[in-house]
Amino acid sequence: MRFMMLMIPGGYEKAKAGTLPDPKAVAEMTKYNESLEKAGVLLSGEGLHPPSMGARIVFSGGKSKVVDGPFPEMKETLGGFWIIRVKSLEEAVAWALKCPAGEKDVIEIRQVQEEYEFNDAEKAESKVFEMEIKAR
Repeated sequence: MRFMMLMIPGGYEKAKAGTLPDPKAVAEMTKYNESLEKAGVLLSGEGLHPPSMGARIVFSGGKSKVVDGPFPEMKETLGGFWIIRVKSLEEAVAWALKCPAGEKDVIEIRQVQEEYEFNDAEKAESKVFEMEIKAR
């Protein structure tokens, strides 16, 4: 099973453009990432710049609107993610508990939907969508 572990750093929603993590925290996180890799469970992982450097696309009433960061109404935001392959949610939780997260940080764990979970009609529609994307 694949799981996405979403890092939600406390206070990151207010970080100014160009804010980088403390070098000591980066070193600790690098060790953690290396342990995931060494165990063979890490598929992907990345850190994200603060929302002040991003944009949101808001959909409402059949229209879309671009909103540039920062987003003052935010209470929390993603700071990064890992995608891991493990046997269960419990194993994903065990890995998350080993993370050198800071005070008030949160890791949310969500299972990734796999193709085998969908019915045949949904799988066929997904294949058409994939072909359309590749053709662009």
